[in-house]
Amino acid sequence: MRPNILRPIRSVITGITLLLSSAIANAESAHGIAMYGAPALPPDFVSLPYANPDAPKGGKVVFGNTGGYNSLNPFVQKGTPPWQLRFWTHESLMGRSWDEPFSLYGLLAESVETAPDRSWVEFTLRENAQFSDGTPVTVEDVIWSYEILGTEGHLRYRGLWGKIDSIEQTGPRSVRITFNDPDRELALIAGLRPILQKAQWEGKDFADATLHDIPVGTGPYVIDDYEAGRYVTLRRNPDYWGADIPFRRGTMNLDEMRIEFYGDGTVLFEAFKAGALTAVREFNADKWDTQYTFPSIQRGDVIKTEIPHGKPSGMTGFVINTRKASFDDWRVREALTLAFNFEFINDTITGGAQPRITSYFSGSDLAMQPGEASGRVAELLQPFADTLPPGVLEGYSLPESDGSARNRSNIRKATALLAEAGWTIQDGVLRNAAGDAFTLTVLLQQGDTESETAIEIYSRALERLGIQVTTEMVDSAQYTGRTSELDFDMTFFRRALSLSPGNEQRLYWGSENADTPGTRNLMGVASPAVDGMIDAMLASESREDFVAATRALDRVLTAGRYVIPIWNFDVGRIAHAKELKFPDTLPIYGDGPEYMPQVWWFEE
Repeated sequence: MRPNILRPIRSVITGITLLLSSAIANAESAHGIAMYGAPALPPDFVSLPYANPDAPKGGKVVFGNTGGYNSLNPFVQKGTPPWQLRFWTHESLMGRSWDEPFSLYGLLAESVETAPDRSWVEFTLRENAQFSDGTPVTVEDVIWSYEILGTEGHLRYRGLWGKIDSIEQTGPRSVRITFNDPDRELALIAGLRPILQKAQWEGKDFADATLHDIPVGTGPYVIDDYEAGRYVTLRRNPDYWGADIPFRRGTMNLDEMRIEFYGDGTVLFEAFKAGALTAVREFNADKWDTQYTFPSIQRGDVIKTEIPHGKPSGMTGFVINTRKASFDDWRVREALTLAFNFEFINDTITGGAQPRITSYFSGSDLAMQPGEASGRVAELLQPFADTLPPGVLEGYSLPESDGSARNRSNIRKATALLAEAGWTIQDGVLRNAAGDAFTLTVLLQQGDTESETAIEIYSRALERLGIQVTTEMVDSAQYTGRTSELDFDMTFFRRALSLSPGNEQRLYWGSENADTPGTRNLMGVASPAVDGMIDAMLASESREDFVAATRALDRVLTAGRYVIPIWNFDVGRIAHAKELKFPDTLPIYGDGPEYMPQVWWFEE
């Protein structure tokens, strides 16, 4: 295992602390763009700092996914595609550096230009940019891509379209997007939209495409072979147009990547032990320490690598559907949290090795601070004081148990809170004044053994409160359908968050789409305070204001008791064939899903 070679969070500060004092007075063309200040890399940079520009090309690797897939179009709402496709087969005008909070550099576009207030952004395409079939990328393709994704694409792409006032061609290879919303981040979001080929979809229904309508992309990889639900094989395009641009130098080094699909994580792990897979990510620290002892590791054929990171914890846990009447009272949600004996469950599942998530941005400078809200954070929250649940202004921390199986003290507190909310035990069953029983159905995906174990322990505590618990284990297709239709009481939840949160926060917690099928706001948050803190984040013109708004948002979400948090993934754990190598320099975002296939290489 390599030592922790993550440099101090220097890049977190580098691009941000320059702030608006270094903002250009007049619009000018540039090689990159940062959320605040200037991007860290100079115009003549050779490669990304965490890429090896001399990495060899070659090698075939096999990764594993659980579940299945019924679509190869990751850009529409319909179907379940392999999640990796949008990172490997398609590109955007700009590419993100994972060594800075939020900076972009030229990819399909050779340059970017913005107004001083970022009310518009203009991109100039590279002359040699082309799709995998050899046809050039045109401004017409770009404009069409923004429109089709904004009107018929996946929900994750639609928010931007409503904030575009106009999009027009300004030169042979240039396109300008003018916004109708004063939001500094929009220029960067626009740079990250995937670009599709307009000609491919002439006379076809984009949103209702079949499995065989595979979107043509510009990325380094193309789909070579597939069998629905079983595997997808991607090969590196030998004629890939962008192999020598700085952003791509030393990246996308593997010749072939195959994704095999397994029914659950247990089967996938056994396949890895048998040598059928090249690498796996492990999220359980106890399993990492106790079960990665099989022969190929002992021989040195498989290497265990830990990769540190400097990103926020995000939120992982069990999300509560507040659209349901039983769960729209914060006292009920606090009672459910009290009954979740984290210390005992964590010891059972991870050996107590993984710390608990304490808030949505815990582990970073963006996290809410202990105790009472003060300063700018308090100023931002004060207009919403009458609507805030207890703990937002006063300070909130998750309940702790004594670690015993009974968790008596917290169960007593939960019983009292439920009684305050109108729920009392009658003949062993928790009922409200109308006599309705309190029931809780937990929806889980087949193969999620850790969640199943956690809920099994949790259920015993809930039954002591008189709550009737049902656990439904469904396959991946059913799970996607049920969660998309918001058909659950509680389910497993994971939301990764970045060092530069922005417009995606509206998708995650904004009230506008809280009840829309397919929304990413699974808990159904519809809070004026949440919306107000997101607005304040997006309107921030200084690092200080941005941090204050994010900390305020963190308070509202955490004290809202929407998710019962579990353990934090504080370090990335990857077990891989010894032939897989990676650079000595690590990005501040660590081993994100884009990292391994982007900069690792295969060395015989």
